[in-house]
Amino acid sequence: MEPNNNNNNNPIWKNDAQLIELFKRELYTPVVGDILDELGCYHQFLPQPIKPVNDGDKLIGRAMTVLMIDVYGPQKQPFGKLTEALDQLKEGEIYVATGGDMRCAYWGEILTATAKKRGAVGAVINGFYRDSEKVMEQHWPVFSRGRYAQDSGVRTQVADYNCDIQMGDVWIKPGDLIFGDLDGVLVIPAKYEVEVVNKALIKARGEKLVRKEIENGMSSTDAFKKYGIL
Repeated sequence: MEPNNNNNNNPIWKNDAQLIELFKRELYTPVVGDILDELGCYHQFLPQPIKPVNDGDKLIGRAMTVLMIDVYGPQKQPFGKLTEALDQLKEGEIYVATGGDMRCAYWGEILTATAKKRGAVGAVINGFYRDSEKVMEQHWPVFSRGRYAQDSGVRTQVADYNCDIQMGDVWIKPGDLIFGDLDGVLVIPAKYEVEVVNKALIKARGEKLVRKEIENGMSSTDAFKKYGIL
C-alpha cells in the first residue's frame, strides 16, 4: 500500500512490528532526516561520532532512556541503578544512555548479553564500549563513540532510567522512535512519527525511481524538474 500524499497523518502499519519491517526494508537515516528538516525538526541526529560497532548494523526501536553520572572511587551502590535499568528493558526497546564526561566504557559483553536476552533490539551509548570481540560476536546492534577498555565501576553509574535525557542537541523521551544505520542515529519525536514515516516512504520510493531514470540516461536537471528529488 502506498502512502497518500494528502493524508500523511494516517499510519499504513498496524503495530510496531510492521513499522519496524518498513524501516528495515525501505528506509535509511538520510531520507528520514530530510523529512524531519522539512517539518522544522532541525536537531534530531545524535552526535556524529556515534557509529555502529559493526558497519552493517541497522537499529530501529523504542527508546529506554538511561541517565549516567560521574562518580569518583568506590560507591555504596556500585554501578548505581544499572541492573535495575537492564531488568526493565522490554522487547523492541533500545537502551539509550548519556551523561557524565565519558571517562570510561559505558557498555560491554555482559550488558549486551543481558539486553539481547530480554528482547531489546540494540543500544545507543553516548560514550564508549569495551570487550569489543565479545560484543561483536553476539551480532546485536551497539552504537557508540568507539572503544575504550577503562572500567566504569569507580568512574560512573546509572542515576536514573525511563526519564527525559539530552544527547548532543537532541531531547529524547522514553518511547521515542530511534533509528540508526551506517550514516548516523536519529530520534523521531512521537508527535511527528506517522507523518515522518509516511513522507519518508514516499521520498525513498521516489529516490529509487529517480536513480533508475538517471541510470537510463535522464539528466540530473531534468530529473529534478520532473520529480523534485536530488
